Amino acid sequence: MIPTARCLAAKPPSFFKKSTEELSRLTRIAWNAEALSTPTKPYNLLDFENETSVASCKTMADRAVGGFSKADLDFIPATAHEPAHARFHGSISTKLPNNWRVERTGYAAFRNRDKGYWLFGRLFWDVDPYTYLALRVKSDGRRYTVNIQSDTIVETDIHQHRLYTRHHRVYGNPSDAFSSPLAAAAEAPEVGDVNDTLHPGGIPPSLSDIPPAETIISATTSGGTGWETVLLPFASFVRTNHGLIVEPQHSLIKNRIKSIGIGLTDRIEGPYDLRIHRIWATNGLSEEELEEERRICGENALPVDEGVRTLWGSKKEAFPSAESELEAQEQEKHREQEAKKVPGAKGLKGLKEEWS
Repeated sequence: MIPTARCLAAKPPSFFKKSTEELSRLTRIAWNAEALSTPTKPYNLLDFENETSVASCKTMADRAVGGFSKADLDFIPATAHEPAHARFHGSISTKLPNNWRVERTGYAAFRNRDKGYWLFGRLFWDVDPYTYLALRVKSDGRRYTVNIQSDTIVETDIHQHRLYTRHHRVYGNPSDAFSSPLAAAAEAPEVGDVNDTLHPGGIPPSLSDIPPAETIISATTSGGTGWETVLLPFASFVRTNHGLIVEPQHSLIKNRIKSIGIGLTDRIEGPYDLRIHRIWATNGLSEEELEEERRICGENALPVDEGVRTLWGSKKEAFPSAESELEAQEQEKHREQEAKKVPGAKGLKGLKEEWS
């Protein structure tokens, strides 16, 4: 089979390209002195508007142990109504294979492949200056989990957080309607029993199948595009190993991130379909991102983060509005006029002219 131009273009970047991109990024940070202040611009991790990002990811499912779940990650080109994005889809099956060693099936996931090496060693994402992991997604409501793996002593450790969206479904299969947490507990006892067995010490809020009350959003999304941007605090991710919460808990090593992905382990049989536009690190939405956010997410768009806009209380705004710029100019003119009226405010040049 002869590869097409599209297949060749979607190949993961080469060693030379990785080195060039990383050197360019570090040079830009140094030149703009970005490391001396809290970043206000987003740090792109996986941008699925680029087909190369989809090609640089891999899928996983219980088929590796003989199960019957399916997982695919496809690139969807842009249309008049939607941006280019990745489609994570397939089906979940809890059917056990004819293998007495396998006791549980029913999972599927994807993540980026290892980032490889550049001129100065292994490549990692450094998100240490950022507070949130941001994901722009279009969800079918199933209980997806965001997985982050960093460079740790225990290589199988993964930090996880549930992907709560406006469409988050708290029970049943994809065809069920939305329900309250009480109905979820009544209609999905099997899931609750499994969680009690796996996590006898209790489930952290960020991994609960039932989202906290403040995150449960009405299922009414009429007029919306279905797209939304979700911010997950890095500090809320929970350390797990093979799906189990492990102790002692420790914070994510944010400056050595190896991989980021999304998994589905709700063990509810049936199809699933999650669209992902972009994944990035951020300290909040800036005004520079607002146009894209409103264009894609419509009425579900996030507002501009006030901390990012004002540089977290500093006198100079990161993205000053036109009104604030005019006000600053007026204040400067007023200071110049006042300086002329105050004796001794003429400076050495003014005094020299008077003496001569």
